[in-house]
Amino acid sequence: MSRLVIAEKPSVAQSIASVLGAVNRKDGYLEGGGYLVSWCFGHLAELSDASAYNPDYAKWRYEDLPILPEKWQYSVAADKKKQFDLLKKLMERSDVTEVVNACDAGREGESIFRTVYNLTGCKRPMLRLWISSMEDAAIREGFSALKPGSDYDGLYASALCRSKADWLVGINATRLFSVLYHRTLNIGRVMSPTLALIVQREAEISAFKPVPFYTPVLDCGGFSAAGEKCAEKAAAQAVADACKGQPALVQTVEQKEKSEKPPALYDLTTLQRDANRQLGYTAQQTLDYLQALYEKKLCTYPRTDSRYLTADMEGTVPALAAAAAKICGVAVPDTVLAAQVCNSAKVTDHHAIVPTEGAGRADVEALPAGEREILRLVARGLLCANGSPYCYQETAVTLSCGGNQFFAKGKAITDPGWKAYQREKADPAKESVLPDGLTEGMTLPVTAATIKEGKTTAPKHYTEDTLLSAMETAGAKDMPGDAERKGIGTPATRAGILEKLVSTGFVERKKQKKATNLIPTQIGVSLITVLPEQLQSPLLTAEWEHQLKEVERGEVKPSEFMDGICNMLRDLVGTYKVIDGSQVLFPSDRETVGKCPRCGGAVTERKQGFFCENASCRFALWKNSRFFTAKKKNLTKSVAASLLKDGRVKLTGCYSEKTGKTYDATVVMEDTGEKTNFKLVFGNG
Repeated sequence: MSRLVIAEKPSVAQSIASVLGAVNRKDGYLEGGGYLVSWCFGHLAELSDASAYNPDYAKWRYEDLPILPEKWQYSVAADKKKQFDLLKKLMERSDVTEVVNACDAGREGESIFRTVYNLTGCKRPMLRLWISSMEDAAIREGFSALKPGSDYDGLYASALCRSKADWLVGINATRLFSVLYHRTLNIGRVMSPTLALIVQREAEISAFKPVPFYTPVLDCGGFSAAGEKCAEKAAAQAVADACKGQPALVQTVEQKEKSEKPPALYDLTTLQRDANRQLGYTAQQTLDYLQALYEKKLCTYPRTDSRYLTADMEGTVPALAAAAAKICGVAVPDTVLAAQVCNSAKVTDHHAIVPTEGAGRADVEALPAGEREILRLVARGLLCANGSPYCYQETAVTLSCGGNQFFAKGKAITDPGWKAYQREKADPAKESVLPDGLTEGMTLPVTAATIKEGKTTAPKHYTEDTLLSAMETAGAKDMPGDAERKGIGTPATRAGILEKLVSTGFVERKKQKKATNLIPTQIGVSLITVLPEQLQSPLLTAEWEHQLKEVERGEVKPSEFMDGICNMLRDLVGTYKVIDGSQVLFPSDRETVGKCPRCGGAVTERKQGFFCENASCRFALWKNSRFFTAKKKNLTKSVAASLLKDGRVKLTGCYSEKTGKTYDATVVMEDTGEKTNFKLVFGNG
């Protein structure tokens, strides 16, 4: 008898198979040791397109909205059908007693496996492998503690709700706004609120008016002291003039010992933020590098939102710290404060991202550059988190001169602590240090009294670092304090959202000095201008994410969540009105030849034909159409205009390939929603 194990990718299946002893290679799976091990190639089956429910939905029409399937359908991509059929065959083998879900231990992995399991009609008992590392020991431990698949029914329910909600919002909102505004406007449940954050920030920058201020400054020889900021230059100058030729009296000297606790370990979002700020990597690049390291058994599971390890891992932390030191090329720490990184209560599905013990034995230099840098960043994160506090002495001095007060602060590092392991180390030379021996009542010579001009600064453009932070906390202040999932999206999805915003043309990456800023395009700004609040509200999206977590825990019924989404869409379609002046918001730089018969969008001329401006519509009249070239006629602008306006056009002098003669006829266009056909009509037909 055999157990069938299904992983998410071939590489993961190979790692699992080698541990289980399934070493005999077959076509699409491995076998041995009482196991069959196969894989999914990611999503083998996905929710079908709208046209699968009704062929008429191939055309984008307002009157068809909202599209709300009663019974959901799935489609298997042609290039994945062979593997899907193989898994079905393996599940039906008479010697298979159980099926083990070994897809990634998260919402997406659960969805990938369950979709295949359900579509094949499999009835074999289902078990779940849940591991955070691909190391051999972790795999063996995971198989010794397999859980019933039913333990994760809530996780699957939330995954199903998320995918259906994204489908519903994406299909209906995208079609609604594309049809109404006559161009492709991709709208997403998570993507649109994220775009709204970027657009709002740009609006704040554009509206910002800098306010000048003036600060009187004393040069006391070894250090400078600043007075109160003044709104008027003359006022600051008067303070500076009053101090010229006058000594400064030391009124107070306060010294405090201060410290900074080490940061927690990395979760995916904080790692993506640091990688963006320090290395210039996009969120997607960081996730890709991290996934590769996970599959190479060098890092633990990447898609985590926890920044701690479980209490039972405390004993392994010194060995992990030794591996991290080896990766970074630094000495092994004398003291590893493991207790401060272990807290089971703060670990959800997966613990924080840390290097594996095996990573300490790997040839790090042989890794691709991106993977190497991310592995070192993770390793430094572990060393920092286990380090001692960063300690320094802060000295604050108050001076009196010319009847006004001035202030100066100095800082001296006493123990670099965890900052010694940072990629960007604290530099004592860059810290402002006040001279020794300053005491109350001392008088100091003033060598110069000047004013320093400044002005208030506008908010900064979003970078991926700061946007990820904003996505993580969006709506948090308005949510219950115990809300488990706040913000827009999840650690696993945020990188993909940012990439989609760029690929759809709503956001651009612009390099400015050392940072790469995220700037909304004109069409991105226009889209947010016309979108109603429910589609761009970070709070509403955060509430949906919170509800999905409640679905996972069984606190909210999936039907309740889906009803909320459907009701929102019914209301949207029923009440939304086109914004006046929208032609200004969505201008086309091409002359409109006619109206698209599928979606109502503008059809414009390009080099190879006449195409709908709504790219998702895919309507086209090709200039090299065989129908016209065979008759030695050109599909001109005027011909295209008649076809689009009337559905037909009269042509004279058409060539007959059969007889070699010419004739007159009417060409009638018939568009099926997927294909455009032509036929000849003679006489009055």
